[in-house]
Amino acid sequence: MCKNKMLKELPLGNQTFRKIIESNSLYVDKTEEIYKLFSHSNSTKYYFLSRPRRFGKSLLVTTLEEIFLGNKEIFKDLWIYDKIAFKKYPVIKLTMNDLIYSEGIEGFKLSLFDQIKNIYKNYNITLETDNHKIAFKNLIKELSKTEKVVLLIDEYDKPIIEYIENIEKAKKMRNVLKEFYETIKANDEYLHFVFLTGVSKFSKTSIFSTLNNINDITMSNKYSKIVGIDQEQLYSYFEERIEILAEKEEVSKEKIKETIKNWYNGYSWNGKDFLYNPHSLLSLFESNEINNYWFKTGTPTFLIKMIKEYNIDVKKLEKILLNEEDFESYEVDNMNVYALLFQTGYLTIKEVIRTDFEKEYVLDYPNKEVKYSFLKFILNDLVGKHLDDDISINEMVRKLKSNDLDGLKYIFISIFGNIAVKMQPNASTTLYDRELYYHTIFYLIFRLMGSKINAEVSTSQGFIDAVAETSTHIYIFEFKMTNANAGITQIKNKKYYESYLAKSKEIVLIGVSFDSENKNIKEWKAEVFNKSKI
Repeated sequence: MCKNKMLKELPLGNQTFRKIIESNSLYVDKTEEIYKLFSHSNSTKYYFLSRPRRFGKSLLVTTLEEIFLGNKEIFKDLWIYDKIAFKKYPVIKLTMNDLIYSEGIEGFKLSLFDQIKNIYKNYNITLETDNHKIAFKNLIKELSKTEKVVLLIDEYDKPIIEYIENIEKAKKMRNVLKEFYETIKANDEYLHFVFLTGVSKFSKTSIFSTLNNINDITMSNKYSKIVGIDQEQLYSYFEERIEILAEKEEVSKEKIKETIKNWYNGYSWNGKDFLYNPHSLLSLFESNEINNYWFKTGTPTFLIKMIKEYNIDVKKLEKILLNEEDFESYEVDNMNVYALLFQTGYLTIKEVIRTDFEKEYVLDYPNKEVKYSFLKFILNDLVGKHLDDDISINEMVRKLKSNDLDGLKYIFISIFGNIAVKMQPNASTTLYDRELYYHTIFYLIFRLMGSKINAEVSTSQGFIDAVAETSTHIYIFEFKMTNANAGITQIKNKKYYESYLAKSKEIVLIGVSFDSENKNIKEWKAEVFNKSKI
């Protein structure tokens, strides 16, 4: 059986190409995609790629490093082995992720200088300055005496993002980087190839303001799969592990494939090619359990802060429509929140709508892993504490499936009763804002339930607060600050039930109202809809 086969080790946490190959760990061959960077039709030597964290950027950079160092034999069993000449170039690789940020800007400069000094040492070049910028400039010139230099900078924007919650510090760091990166343009004649990765596109770092011929391949069809794992690669490289997981879960292989796809597939930068996050897949097959992996590697507190600051309605973080200008460069004090959510991986391009003169992009959550984790995080932030919502959500689903509406009501009462006092709307809050606050919590709960039950919140007739569907019932919810009857009346008047009439299921209309003083549910009324009266 497959579980007795000798499987290669999974390189979880290993972002270095050479280490993966030499340890005979699993490497998903991306060299055919990388080869496109060397196409003779390319008119630039400057490239920039934006991808979210843990998506394979560092592995890509170390792969390019080995290619430009001329280390052909390490690629022996890979696609690119006999496709290029593997000419040797001097390589400067800077990894901004590895620098020190806890000691402020001066600490950052010192750690950057240390990284540059190590390159001097590796090439046996004498260092004659204690200034990191001058050292960088001199290094490029000195190395170019044999061949033009290849410059690789991984996570170029990490120093800004590290301080992004403090705008003034972020601006100061941006100025430091601007001075440093200006060296690239000033030494253009000594450079053969320049490749930078990052998450965000900050224009005033000089990367995008002075390198005006840089090829931003982030949303290019040609490079859409240069990192990440596609469906074919999943089945090719992980087939045995899929079978092991199916056996463990006691389901068919086709069923587990469908589950894996729903949970982890869905990232796209062109609306056509959809990819898996490598970290999520490797974590899945390492632990042999469906779970949230990528989200746990970074807490989006800054994003939540921005959502609040820009008054973004979290109920509308699905099927967002942006134009090309929205993705253009922006600054630390002037960001498009939706574009930032896209760049950081919480939203992705699901469709590109082309007109005669422009493109529009439909953004949505990539997959169930990201959607469930992000909404759960927002919910905990809204209520001011970490709710044991996994238990509550599972219990809610059980109550609905058994048509136990009273039981469901008491779980809601318990959740609202546990909201931290400081998070509750106060007396000065407008009726609209109070209703929006409670609506948002209900929305988040039902969206979380949607990972385990069919739950939706909109129809062609208007915006429904929540709909939950089981094998026997359809529940339509409307939430009001006035009274429960007003909610049921709105459902009837706007005919929210029409989309479900063809189904042979009982439709239940539920009106819920809140008590502003007690800050909890005041009324909960349910009414079975009589289809025969239509």
